[in-house]
Amino acid sequence: MPAHFDTNAEDEKLASIHQKEEEDLTEILSQKHGISYADLSGIPINMDALRIIPEAQAKEAEAIAFDKSGKHVSLALHNPGNLAYTKLLAELNGQGLIVEQYLVSKRSLEKALARYVDLSYAHEDRAGVFDIRGEELASFASKLTSLASLRAQLEESTDPAHRAQVSVVLEQMLAAALSLRASDIHIEPEETEVRLRFRIDGMLTDAFTFDAHEYALLASRIKLLSGLKLNIKDRPQDGRFSIHVNNDIEVRTSVIPGAYGESIVMRILNPDTLSVSFEGLGIHEKILGRLALEIKRPNGMLLTTGPTGSGKTTTLYAFLKYLHTPDIKVITIEDPVEYHIPGIVQTQVNHKDYTFAAGLRSILRQDPDIIMVGEIRDAEVAETAIQAALTGHFVFSTLHTNNAAGTFPRLVDLGADPKSFSSAITVAMAQRLVRKLDPEQRKQVPLTDEEKQTVEKIFSTVEDKSLLPSSFEMKWVPDPKNEGETGYKGRMGLFEVIFMDDELGEFLRDNPSEHDIQKHVRRQGTLTMAQQGVIDALEGRTSLEEVLHVVDVPRD
Repeated sequence: MPAHFDTNAEDEKLASIHQKEEEDLTEILSQKHGISYADLSGIPINMDALRIIPEAQAKEAEAIAFDKSGKHVSLALHNPGNLAYTKLLAELNGQGLIVEQYLVSKRSLEKALARYVDLSYAHEDRAGVFDIRGEELASFASKLTSLASLRAQLEESTDPAHRAQVSVVLEQMLAAALSLRASDIHIEPEETEVRLRFRIDGMLTDAFTFDAHEYALLASRIKLLSGLKLNIKDRPQDGRFSIHVNNDIEVRTSVIPGAYGESIVMRILNPDTLSVSFEGLGIHEKILGRLALEIKRPNGMLLTTGPTGSGKTTTLYAFLKYLHTPDIKVITIEDPVEYHIPGIVQTQVNHKDYTFAAGLRSILRQDPDIIMVGEIRDAEVAETAIQAALTGHFVFSTLHTNNAAGTFPRLVDLGADPKSFSSAITVAMAQRLVRKLDPEQRKQVPLTDEEKQTVEKIFSTVEDKSLLPSSFEMKWVPDPKNEGETGYKGRMGLFEVIFMDDELGEFLRDNPSEHDIQKHVRRQGTLTMAQQGVIDALEGRTSLEEVLHVVDVPRD
């Protein structure tokens, strides 16, 4: 009996081959014309964007608007030489629209043109569906107040039976992130699924899993919003977009290629996180008063140290807001400008012409009273910053060291002269962030014998014993009431501060080690980060486990 020949399967196979050849040819032509390539089969079409060009004109020009965000319009075209397209492009530019062009295949364009049929059934599409609107986010945020509520909402929105538009899914993610005060949203493709995680209070937490189809739509939507190239998937890209809920919130997008797809991280720069005042930073009241006096000097330098994500920028901004008055000029040079502060001149490096060193030299010609340098990274910046501090300016900056005492050896490593420290440096600080206990979800338990020994060891070097709690018997721990909760809410800073004085300045001239500096400054009577953290744990503001996880226990 002759074998059955499946003509349908063969036809489908041939069609697939032809489609791939067409897309490959279009991508080659896009490079020739200097236009980005796109395949609209994997990109959602925005109905509001579709309305920009009438159907008849779109067919004549062989072009279609498939995405819109504010004045930015993504335009797919098939034939750059089409005269009708040239006329259309001029019309769009004349309307004040900013057009991003993408070359697409004939098949891709026809599939998109078919969406005009949907407009006849959608007489009133939701306004701004592809704009990130504050009203929508505020509405979602009032409902999505926990990871459990977000999961339930996303399960409904991604259900194939009634799948929501990808813009709605993205809005739900952003709204929940704002409601939960997440600093970052991570979208991570894996072999069988795509993981969604939020960084809340410094800790990454699983939020949801998407299928490959929903991920492809989300990735395209995020890249379009962020101004990234859709067809580039083999190298990193960085972009940004803004949303407005009570105030402008910037979202910085980072995309890198991975084994199973592009990994996407959206960093949420919410100005509300900068609402911390100078007095509300959490610095011990004993040193807060002296710190206020030191940073009001007409010249000098304050350096704050700590790893990435330890809150250094927030601390420096709190200082700048505290000091800023109409009679002084404050200029910053940052990489990048994360938050905008009214009344302060903020500039951003570009790593070419406007580096930290070049920018700092230029700033000095602008007659500033206070300068903030985002980070001292090399010898040139260190030398220029020290000279600025010696010549009538107060300089704020950051370094990457483990503690306040490490500030001085680090500057020497960068080529600074230790003999200049006593005249140039006013304050050296270090800080870490720890999670705060939720007052409604905590309880007291006795310290173990091992914990008592650790606490006594940490407190053994405190010069001013009046700063210590009266008892070391009990500690506070998280006591979550519901599944998915941690017992923590928000974060707080742990600080240690070294003030420059004549004795310390003389001691530093011989370039002592970090450990020797730590022992020398104990006489100042201030607390280390570990000591401040343990006090906070015993008094119920954080937990001992959290403190010991973040700071180093002293060796002696």
